Amino acid sequence: MPSQESLGERIRNLRLRKNMSQAQLAWPELSDSYVSLIESGKRTPAPSMVALLARKLECSAAYLTTGVTEEAMTGLQETLRYAQIALQNGAADEARTCFAEVLAHPALTDLPALAHEARWGHALALEATGSLEEAIAELNRAAELTSPQADPDRWAELHTALSRCHRERGDLANGIMVGENALKRLAEAGGQWSDAMVMLGATILASHNDRGDLAYANQFAQTLIDRAEVIGSPRALMAAYWNAAFTAEARGEFKAALKLAERAIALLGEENDPRNLSRLRVACAIFLLAAHPERAERAEEVLLQAEREMEASSASTVDMAWCLTIQARAKLALGRPVDAAALARRATELLQNTAGIAIANAYTVLGEACARLGRREEAVIALSQAVDYLEKMEAHRPAARTWFDLAELLGAAGQSDGQKAAFQRALSCMDL
Repeated sequence: MPSQESLGERIRNLRLRKNMSQAQLAWPELSDSYVSLIESGKRTPAPSMVALLARKLECSAAYLTTGVTEEAMTGLQETLRYAQIALQNGAADEARTCFAEVLAHPALTDLPALAHEARWGHALALEATGSLEEAIAELNRAAELTSPQADPDRWAELHTALSRCHRERGDLANGIMVGENALKRLAEAGGQWSDAMVMLGATILASHNDRGDLAYANQFAQTLIDRAEVIGSPRALMAAYWNAAFTAEARGEFKAALKLAERAIALLGEENDPRNLSRLRVACAIFLLAAHPERAERAEEVLLQAEREMEASSASTVDMAWCLTIQARAKLALGRPVDAAALARRATELLQNTAGIAIANAYTVLGEACARLGRREEAVIALSQAVDYLEKMEAHRPAARTWFDLAELLGAAGQSDGQKAAFQRALSCMDL
């Protein structure tokens, strides 16, 4: 446990334990009066002076500054490093436990840099295990400890994660607001656009895509590509192309979307980012199925590779569920609705604690699979759940498409009143 003493008190107590006078500690570099001022708290020594006194007292400068012993510091650093490795290797539950252990240590109040790293890692582990509300709370606490002026890249990374978590929860409006406010503050801070800012912009774009804001999304996607091309780094270009691909897909430009995704994945190959690599493979499979449904077997191969990579990385439950949902789409394209229904149901089970676009899509695919199997009642239930999630997110265009699908299904089942109501809801989502 860290000492509650001040720096001056720690110096005095260590000096007395060694039976040293102030003059002996000071000689020959300092005056005994200067040591007296430090011990009484009337003078704060520079870091170089702290290091000098630590050598004379045979302790670490960190101990004099924080009161945390070398043993405690080493233990915290080792636990933190272990947690980071566990998260990278896909052991999110274990990582979450280790990060929480670091955060609970009483010494952490005196170690702000280490506390910040632990809080950031804990938030990512919470996200990876599907605890999105807790992740958002942790990210908000971490964001309070920095600013766009002090550390613009970390500020952008924190708000990228915050925006993403809100989106995964189904709160698209808050995801956009958090992201845009952070981007505005970064611009006001006067810094140049960076990889981290483009990643933040790409996350905002993803929420606009989910909500169906196609005109704005198309314009913003081009802005991000322009910014990324000025920066010229693989990571910035990857993020811009990746999310521009989803904008193209939403506009029905499937081949253009596939080309953009392939450019993104080629660029990501230059980075050590297994989580995003697996997510990009899923995106490529989505666009491949849309542009070339006859290549569904190839899309399935890509998805199985992505699933293996996700299992060995820091991918979240949302990432994995998304991969399973697109695998289900591939099974439908291959004429295997039984397998598709099983995969889509697995995805909904993974997402039971979320309410975002991922679970809406999982229920949509489940509904289509059940319809093909002639299980109309199950199909209606699944599609009804999908539109419920979509409307709560204010994802109006995707909701309209799903209402139309539901209307056709109800019509085929002879439920004319239900079909009429579903058509009306579809038109309402389109403001018609």
